[in-house]
Amino acid sequence: MTKPPVYIPPEPPAGPQSTAKARVTRRMILTAVICIAAIGAVILYASVDPSTNLYPRCSFRMLTGLSCPGCGSQRALHALLNGDPAAAFRFNAILAIEIPLIVLLIVSRISGDRAPRLRKFLSARAFILLLLSTIIIWTVVRNILEI
Repeated sequence: MTKPPVYIPPEPPAGPQSTAKARVTRRMILTAVICIAAIGAVILYASVDPSTNLYPRCSFRMLTGLSCPGCGSQRALHALLNGDPAAAFRFNAILAIEIPLIVLLIVSRISGDRAPRLRKFLSARAFILLLLSTIIIWTVVRNILEI
C-alpha cells in the first residue's frame, strides 16, 4: 500500500520583503518601548519633587562647588511639567529657553529626508558652535552672578 504524498508548503522567498517586514516590526517595537519609557519618565518627573533624595545630585557641583550648565535642570523640568515656566526659568534659564530647540532637533531627526533644509541648518558648524558658546557663556555667567 502506498502512502499519499505529503504536502510541504513552499518557503517564502528570503528577499527584501521579509527583511523589510522584520525591520518594520523591530522599529515599531523600539518606538513603542521608547514611547512607554518617555511617558514613564514624564510621569515620574511630574509627580516626584526633585528636591527629594530620589534623583542624583550634580557630581560637578559636589566636587567643585560651581554650577554646571545642567544644574537645576531636574527642578526646571519638574516645574515645566507642573505648569510653572517662571520657576523653570529661575531653576535653569538655558534649559527653559532651549526646550523648543530640543523639540526641533527631535522633529528633524524623526522627519528624516522630509525636511533637508532644517536638518542641514541644525547640523551646520556655525549653529553648533553658537549653541556650544551659548552654553559656555551661560555656565560662566551663572557662576559669576551665582544664579
